[in-house]
Amino acid sequence: MPRTGSIQYIVDDKGRKKSVVIGYRAYLKLTEELDDLLAKIERGQETPEDFDSVLTQLRDPGKV
Repeated sequence: MPRTGSIQYIVDDKGRKKSVVIGYRAYLKLTEELDDLLAKIERGQETPEDFDSVLTQLRDPGKV
């Protein structure tokens, strides 16, 4: 998360926040964190497989 000092707000004539400006590095970090969260959500919907079963599947065709 970017430090508070690295965030700038664009406000309208009544002082209401309308847009946010952050530094490029902060943007990259936020997008990386978003990608990680999305991957975690996707993986959370997968059914876990038993390790021994996967190992057997890999050994049969000679992959391991």
